[in-house]
Amino acid sequence: MSTAHNQAQSGQIAKTVLMPGDPLRAEYIANEYLTDVVCFNQVRNMLGFTGNYKGQSVSVMGSGMGMPSIGIYSHELYCDYGVENIIRIGSAGALSDEIHVMDVVMAMGACTDSNYASTYHLPGTFAPIADYKLLSTAVNIARIQKVNPQVGNILSSDIFYNDDPTVNDQWKKMNVLAVDMEAAALYMNAARLGKRALTILTISDHLYTGEKLSAKDRQTSFSQMMEIALETAVQMEK
Repeated sequence: MSTAHNQAQSGQIAKTVLMPGDPLRAEYIANEYLTDVVCFNQVRNMLGFTGNYKGQSVSVMGSGMGMPSIGIYSHELYCDYGVENIIRIGSAGALSDEIHVMDVVMAMGACTDSNYASTYHLPGTFAPIADYKLLSTAVNIARIQKVNPQVGNILSSDIFYNDDPTVNDQWKKMNVLAVDMEAAALYMNAARLGKRALTILTISDHLYTGEKLSAKDRQTSFSQMMEIALETAVQMEK
């Protein structure tokens, strides 16, 4: 049952998948949090693992960077492997003055400058949003864990090095909280395929204050986000 991008066989992937962008973060989560771990994918080094967390089967797999990459991997997980829930756990750059490095942001909606939605030939503008059950579950879990997540709109951008120096100001004035590069495509795939998706982000840098984390910190220090996502996955299996 393997695809061109995933060598997993039928039954090797759980109904809920956590998707960090970095495959090494997927490996870290599998090693630190899961038991009885099996590596189901190494194609293109986009590592994927399935294990047990508090008695429930959970998978974690890298998505790569950008909407084309997560678009491919999430589509195959939903369509070819019967995955029902994907929780993106990634890093983001803050726009809002109220958000700081290491804060947790949950993307209720995902604006985008991408042309990804053109594939659906819609007669207007589509608004990519999170699944409410996943979002409300994650918010409740975060509060139990004494984490106060920022919940709102983010931007999923195709462009990391933007030639327009005013672009951040334009999104910020619309109260967009932060910038990632994947959530909108994940939300659109989930909507089209009748599945669930949520994006939970940890702020790795602030686009106005200059605060930022190292690459190593991005890989290993996002424990609050990881634990919220894992507990959410467990709740979705009950």
